[in-house]
Amino acid sequence: MAEWLEHEIVARGRLPLLFFLLGFISAFVFIRISVRLIRAQVRWWPGNVTPGGHHIHHVVFGVVAMVVSGGAIIAVYEDGTQVTGAVLATFFGIGAALVLDEFALIFYLKDVYWADQGRASVDAVFVAVAVTGLVLLGLRPLEFLDVTEFQQTSNPWARVGLAAVALANLAVAGVVLAKGKIWTGLVGLFVFPLLLIGAVRISRPGAPWARWRYTAKPKKMARAVEREKRWRRPVIQAKIYVQDLIAGTPDPEHARKVAREQVEQIVHPAPPPPDSVPISSAAAGSGTMDGLPGPGTHT
Repeated sequence: MAEWLEHEIVARGRLPLLFFLLGFISAFVFIRISVRLIRAQVRWWPGNVTPGGHHIHHVVFGVVAMVVSGGAIIAVYEDGTQVTGAVLATFFGIGAALVLDEFALIFYLKDVYWADQGRASVDAVFVAVAVTGLVLLGLRPLEFLDVTEFQQTSNPWARVGLAAVALANLAVAGVVLAKGKIWTGLVGLFVFPLLLIGAVRISRPGAPWARWRYTAKPKKMARAVEREKRWRRPVIQAKIYVQDLIAGTPDPEHARKVAREQVEQIVHPAPPPPDSVPISSAAAGSGTMDGLPGPGTHT
C-alpha cells in the first residue's frame, strides 16, 4: 500500500487530489450523521446554527471554506509544496461536501433536504466522488488526447489531429448524453468504449434524442419505453435504497414504492418537438430531467 501511494499518488503529484477526496468523503459522512442526529432530536448533539433564530444552512460554511481554501491554493500555486496543496485541498474538499450535500436546496431554491427532491444532493455527491476517484486512479477525460504530447509536439498537423480526436470524443459523449444516459456519458469520458456502447444503443424514451428521432417511429419508441420499464425499475429501486440509507428512511418497501412511482412518472414517450417552438424552449418538457424548474420559474 505504501509503495502504491509513493509511486502512483505522491510521485505523480496526486497527493492533493487524494486529500481532497478524503476531506470530501469525511465531511459528507460527518454532516449526514449530524443532520440525522439533529432530526432525531438527540439531546447531547449540538443542534442547528441559529443565531438570532435564523437557521444558517451548512452550505454557507461550505462556500466560505471553498472560497478561502481555493484562494489559498491559487496564492501558493507557484511556490507551494504537495503537502501544502494537500492541506488546502482537504479544506476545499470539506467545503465542497457541505455545498453538494445541499445541492438540492441550491437547485430548487427551497429547503427540500428531507423531501424526495433532496435525493438530487446525493446524486451530486455520487458524481463528485466518481469523477474524483477516476482521476485519482490515473484515468483522464478525453483519454485519447495526450495533453503532454499536444504541448510538446511542434508538428501543426499532429496538433490538429489530436484536437480533432478530442472533438470527436466530445461529439460521441454529446450523443450519449442526448440519449439520456448521464452516467454512461460521464464515465465514458474517461473510458471511451463505454461511449461507443452508449451511442449505438437505443435512447431512453424521454430523452431529447428520442424526441428528435423516435416520434415518427412508433415501434422504436415503444421498444425504448418497454426497455426502460424492464431495466430502469430495478436500477431506480437500488439507487433509491442507497440514497435512503444515506439520507434517511432506509426501508426496502419504500424504495420499491418510490421506484414504481418514478418509473410511471419518468418512463414515457417524449413528445415531438413543436415546429413553432425553438429546441431550447422545448427541451424543458423532454422528460429526461423531470422535476426541473420549467419555463417561467424564477431561478
